Amino acid sequence: MNLHVVILAAGQGTRMRSSLPKVLHPVAGKPMLGHVIDCARALSPQRIHVVIGHGAQRVQQQLDAADINWVMQHEQLGTGHAVAQALPATAGAEQILVLYGDVPLLQVETLAQLSRQAGSQALGLLTVSMQDPTGYGRIVRDAAQRVMAIVEQKDASPEQLLINEGNTGIMALPGSRASDWLGSLSNQNAQGEYYLTDVVALAVAEAVPVEVAQPETENEVMGANNRMQLAVLEREYQARQALRLMTAGVTLADPQRVDVRGELTVGRDISVDINVVFEGKVSIADNVIIEANCVIRDSSIAAGSHIKAFSHLEQAVVGEDCDVGPYARLRPGTRLAKGAKIGNFVETKNAVIGEGSKVNHLSYIGDAEVGSDANIGAGTITCNYDGANKHKTVIEDGAFIGTNTALVAPVTVGARATTAAGSTITTDVPADSLAVSRARQRNISGWKRPQKS
Repeated sequence: MNLHVVILAAGQGTRMRSSLPKVLHPVAGKPMLGHVIDCARALSPQRIHVVIGHGAQRVQQQLDAADINWVMQHEQLGTGHAVAQALPATAGAEQILVLYGDVPLLQVETLAQLSRQAGSQALGLLTVSMQDPTGYGRIVRDAAQRVMAIVEQKDASPEQLLINEGNTGIMALPGSRASDWLGSLSNQNAQGEYYLTDVVALAVAEAVPVEVAQPETENEVMGANNRMQLAVLEREYQARQALRLMTAGVTLADPQRVDVRGELTVGRDISVDINVVFEGKVSIADNVIIEANCVIRDSSIAAGSHIKAFSHLEQAVVGEDCDVGPYARLRPGTRLAKGAKIGNFVETKNAVIGEGSKVNHLSYIGDAEVGSDANIGAGTITCNYDGANKHKTVIEDGAFIGTNTALVAPVTVGARATTAAGSTITTDVPADSLAVSRARQRNISGWKRPQKS
């Protein structure tokens, strides 16, 4: 079936009290509209059309992609008017699925079911049964429970307001009738707008079947008009992620205190403590332990590794059986081989740490290649930046770097070489040798400390 998707994203969102267009407000680190676009893509439509208005340039710049046709709605005259703006680009569509840019929790399965039920000849509606449908249009049915119309809240009678089946706004239009229906809409209503929902009455009048589908939960079709509703969406999204992780074999110390803001793939028997944040694309293998308050972004952690509390990983690759932290920072380009150890208050960047090597505490290792079984003492720094360019430090297998050593790159410390504590190393150190580079100590007897005047 030739499917086109139209996503309505032109609203201002004044209740957000923000200069940011409403559909760009994030849920799980991604704009709400981004979630909706991804859901639409999963249906493999012929084309996705996004109707924009307020903050249009900003929305387009942030989410532009080759499969999106951006449609401008210069005046916001209602949902029917918004869909009509996209119609010229939907020629040949057998079905037009209408979605909303501020409904980020939609499930692909729900939309697929709606699309299948409607096909190319029926009108498909996604409705939801609610305890409190305030603010939603009501689904009006006849005695045989056939849908007859949708009545907006402001236009509803007292009897209609008692109906608890609400309209989500999401519908599947038969492509062959969409143009005629949208051209027949009137703005003679309390809002003075062209309601897309009025096509239901037109379909009934023409004896076009109306097919109804419903989501599994009410939250799936919840939108966000203010910060409070945005927070509800965030927690619902995270609750889903926590359930998915636990089902996959992850132990969460507290399912309400873990945040997934991207794509997280996991093995089994993983333990995650409280307040851990996963961002971007992260993969975690079997038997990994992640302690409290870690942030892990665009990184992979191999089996058996232990990430201790308050550690930050970004674009890092952690090998098997590594020990990281607490309070470690692995910056982009860090690669730890099997059994490597990065201790507390250590920062690495663009650094390869070899198998079994240790950087235990209070050090900075940047633009460096460390061999296997090397030991880097506390306070060691690689002086990799000369103010204009970065330079590389090489520490070969089995080297021992003494405490408070400054390695001025480019420099190489040979295999099994040692640098004495407090040294500033500016030239290469041969293998199996000791490098000492520090001023000779002098003791001055009888020295008087300065006194305050």
